[in-house]
Amino acid sequence: MSISDRNGDRYDRLTGDGVPNTITSIPLTDVDAHAPGTASIGNLVKDATTQVSTLVRAEVALAKAEVTSEVKKGLQGSLFFILALTVLLFSSFFFFFFLAETLAVWTPRWLAFLIVFLLMVVTTAVLALFGYLRVRKLRAPEKTIDSLRQAATVLPNAAESSYKHGDYTPGEYARRTAP
Repeated sequence: MSISDRNGDRYDRLTGDGVPNTITSIPLTDVDAHAPGTASIGNLVKDATTQVSTLVRAEVALAKAEVTSEVKKGLQGSLFFILALTVLLFSSFFFFFFLAETLAVWTPRWLAFLIVFLLMVVTTAVLALFGYLRVRKLRAPEKTIDSLRQAATVLPNAAESSYKHGDYTPGEYARRTAP
C-alpha cells in the first residue's frame, strides 16, 4: 500500500511482507507543559495516564509488527513442509503396492493384498488410540481460571458492570466450569 505525504510524494507504507516500514512515534505530551509548581495533582495524573496509555499502545504496535513479520516467514516455510508431506502421502500408495506385490511372491496375490490392508488397519487403530490417549490428558487452563477467580474477588463490581445482564462474569464462569 502506498500513501502520499504533504508534498504529494508517494512512498510505500508497507514492506513486501506486509510489515510497516516505520512504527508510529510515541506522541507523549510535554512533561514541562505546565509552569513549575502550577500543575494540579489531577493534571499530573491525567498526563501520566495518557503517557502510559500511549506507551503501551506503541509497544503493542511494535510487538504486532515484529510478530507479523515472523509469522509470515514461518507460514511460507511451513508451506514447503506441507507440500513435502503431501508428496510423501501420495508416494505411500506406491509403497503399499510394492509391499503387496513382494508378499505375492510367497503367497497368493489376494492374500498379499489382504495382509497389507490388515496391516494398514491395525496401524490406523494404534495411531488413533495414541491420539485418543493424548487428547484425554488435556486439562482445563487452571492458571487462567485461578487468575479469573482472583480478578473477580478483587474487582467484583467492575467485572460485573462490563457484561450484559445474564452473561457470566469471568470469575463466575470460572467457578461454574471448574472441574
